[in-house]
Parts: sequence; C-alpha cells; structure tokens
Amino acid sequence: MASRSPSFCALLLLVWLAACTEPYVARLGDLPPRTGAAPAPPPPPLLREFRAAWVATVANIDWPSRRGLPTALARAELDAIVARAADLGLNALVFQVRPAADALYRSAHEPWSEWLTGAQGRPPDEDWDPLEHAIDACHRRGLELHAWFNPFRAGHPDGRSPPAANHVRSRLPNVCVKFGEYVWLDPGDARAQQWSQDVILDVVRRYDVDGVHLDDYFYPYPERGLKFDDARTFEAYQKGGGELALDDWRRARIDDFVHGLYDAVHREKAWVEVGISPFGIARPGVPRGIKAGVDQYADLYADVPRWLRTGWVDYLAPQLYWPIDQKPQSFPVLLAYWLDENVRFRNVWPGLNTNRCLEQKPPCRRTELTDQIELIRGKNQGPGHIHFSFKALTRELPHGAGALRRLYAEPAVAPPSPWLGTAAPPPPTARLERQSRGVAVVWPPQPAARFIAVQVRDAIGWRTARIVGQEVGRCELPDGYREVAVSAIGRTGVQSVVARL
Repeated sequence: MASRSPSFCALLLLVWLAACTEPYVARLGDLPPRTGAAPAPPPPPLLREFRAAWVATVANIDWPSRRGLPTALARAELDAIVARAADLGLNALVFQVRPAADALYRSAHEPWSEWLTGAQGRPPDEDWDPLEHAIDACHRRGLELHAWFNPFRAGHPDGRSPPAANHVRSRLPNVCVKFGEYVWLDPGDARAQQWSQDVILDVVRRYDVDGVHLDDYFYPYPERGLKFDDARTFEAYQKGGGELALDDWRRARIDDFVHGLYDAVHREKAWVEVGISPFGIARPGVPRGIKAGVDQYADLYADVPRWLRTGWVDYLAPQLYWPIDQKPQSFPVLLAYWLDENVRFRNVWPGLNTNRCLEQKPPCRRTELTDQIELIRGKNQGPGHIHFSFKALTRELPHGAGALRRLYAEPAVAPPSPWLGTAAPPPPTARLERQSRGVAVVWPPQPAARFIAVQVRDAIGWRTARIVGQEVGRCELPDGYREVAVSAIGRTGVQSVVARL
C-alpha cells in the first residue's frame, strides 16, 4: 500500500474530528467552590488581539482538499477548520471566496469556483452555501469571518476548466488582459472596477460578514519580458484630456478603487471592516536598511502608505514574511515602519509566514513564530496578526500549535474600531439556570451584539472563560464557580456594561 503524506493524514484527522463533534455548546472547565460573599474586584477589561488565519481556496491550498470533493466531505473539512481554529485560540478566519472572478458562495454575479466543484460554473452536489456555512460556524464559536477577495485576477495557472458563460472573461472579454499564465481584469477600465465592486458589495449586502479583505494582487507582480497590456484604456484616458504619466495613472486608478470600495462598503453596512493585505515592503530602501524586494509602488501601482495615512482601510495586514534575523528584509524594522505610518490609529495586523516559521531553517529561529508574535504585542497598541496559511496550523508541533496554545491561553476579542461606531450594546439579560448536568449561564437573543463574553472568578482572580456567538444562548458552568460576569461585544468591538452574577 502506498504511504500517506503527513498533510493527508492531518486532513483525515480533521475530518474525523468534525464528524465526531457534538452540537456546539459552550462549556467551562472546573472552577474552585464558591466561598462567602466577601467583596471582590470587578472583572478586568477583555483581552484584545486579532488572531486570524488565511483559509486559501485557490489551487485548493487550504480548503477543500481537492476540487470536486462531495459536499458532505467538503462541509466536514470546513467544520474541522473552524473547530481547529477555536481549539487553538484564534478569533477570526479570513476565508477566500473569490480567487479568480469566481465564487465560493451562491452568487448571481459570478460562477461557482472550479476549486470547489471541479468545473467552473458547476453547482455543488447539494444545496449549500460554503460562505454562509462558514459564517454561522465561526460566529457560534466566537470567531469573526472576513470574506477575502482577489479584486482583479480573472484566470489562474491552476485553473483547468474554460470560463463559464457568466464569468467576466465571457461577459466582458475586452476588459481582460492576458499576462503570462494569468488573466487580469484591467484596473484602468471603469467596467472592470465596477464589476469587482458590485461583486464585493453583493456579499456585504447578503451575508453577515465581519470584514471585506483584499489581497496584494492589484496589478500583477513583474515577470521578466512581460508588460501589462493596458494601452487601450490608457490611450482612451489620454484622448479624454488626461495628463498623468502611465505609472501615475495606474496608481490613481488603484487609489480610486480602494477609496471607492471603502466608502461603498460602509454605506451598505457601517460596521463591516475593510482590510487589505499588501506586500510587506512599501519600496526598497524604505525604511533605511531594507535593501531588496518588489517595489509595490512602482510595480504593483499600490501606494499603500497613502491608504493607511488617509484612512481608506480599517486594518492593514502587510505581509511581513521574512525572519527577524534576515536583515535586508528585517521583520522588526518593517513592523516599526508600518506602525509609524499609522497616523490615524487604525489597526495594523501583520501577516506572518507561519509555514516558513515552522520549518525552522536558517535564518529562522527555533522560536521564530513566538518571537514575531511577542514583537507585535510589544509594539502595537491594538495587537493582531494573521497566519499564512491555515494548513500550517493543522500539525501538532511544539513550536507551532503548542506555542500558539500557550500564546493564546486567554481568549481575546479583536481590538475595537471606534471610528466605525462607539455605541455599546446593552448588557445581556443573563441568568443562572440549574440543569441536569449542573449550572449554566443563559441569555435570550442579543441582536445588537456579535459575541457574548463569559468571565469567571476563581481563587487566583478573574479570567475570561469563553467568548461565543450571542445566538448560542448558554454557557455551561460546573457546580463550583465563585462568580460569573457576562458582557456583550458589539459589531465594532465595543464592550457593554458587565453583568455580574
């Protein structure tokens, strides 16, 4: 019999865990017995940190394990990812729903993705919606769900099926540009920009997402001997009286898209965060000491520092994919640079190359992942980070999953976004209820809240025991608790008054 790869075995374990999972009910560990009614200090503010991972669907990097997987197995794999994220202590997933102008959800605008069903435009073999399923599963377990879009990629080298009839390459072929093995929507064409914005806003309207997330593919990364063919749109711009040079015009088109999308998303739902994950270096030589890397200002036409300084993002996740000791692309130097650019005090949550960190090959340190997270915590007032990619978190390594369990021992909620709204939800009308298996904290629906936080006091002091979706409705307690505090977390991360029980 052929041997199985470690990743295949890990996948089987995740699917088995998902299949064996009971209906989700929040539970707490054993607490010391209740004592007398001596005055106790109030519970502290909740710990704040964005702890996320990218779940990549393009080329089946993270999910599903293969294209055309039967829906029952695809659903079980997705459930296993959410359960694993909660088990490790994450509080968000960034789920790729549009890898190449296709859809990992039920869309009237774009075709089903071949990386889900095996052929572009073919629906799943059951009536289900992966995005809706992921949102529900994440929210119940206290995780945010950010929908990840590639704004301008329309064809990928891993794609095997021809464009479906409702794909942009079929509907608007003259807005598409071939670039090497890729197909790109021309950002200089207003129709391409409108198409992508309409797709993203459709998701914002119809799904209860916590964020809209764009990756770093605006114009394509440079390839030797290739030029991006946007002569048609640039010439039309010049004939219309435009005076910008080509590079400046390209940057202006991307600026227009980013700014327009930011405003449009918040007109639909003011609380939905807009995040972008750019290449981690603004320009070679910026800041001093950064000696090499793609010039995203000149090559990708992305003026990312401007977006951060002008407030066109709610969070920025620069891909700081280099080790701490790799001096030409120094992780701490780049981290400090992006934080210094954050003059509007938005959230800066770097992307970490967790796959590489876990390899522990020089110049990566043995404790690279832990050290990077601690550096972020030490410098950032609203700390957070995103792991690339989820498959790095599926193995039980002491310097990987083991380290994260230690780093994430205390549950946390994402830092708030007060510029999107400062109103706190009302405190939960919670009560204690005796059940056959003990005592539970019970609360009715809290429509103004996203999550409910349950804190408990033990012999050492207060700790956050669980953060769950408001729709869960109860959190089981053992008989020995001393005191419980319950609060609601609003959609912009603002915490309610605490109810002590």
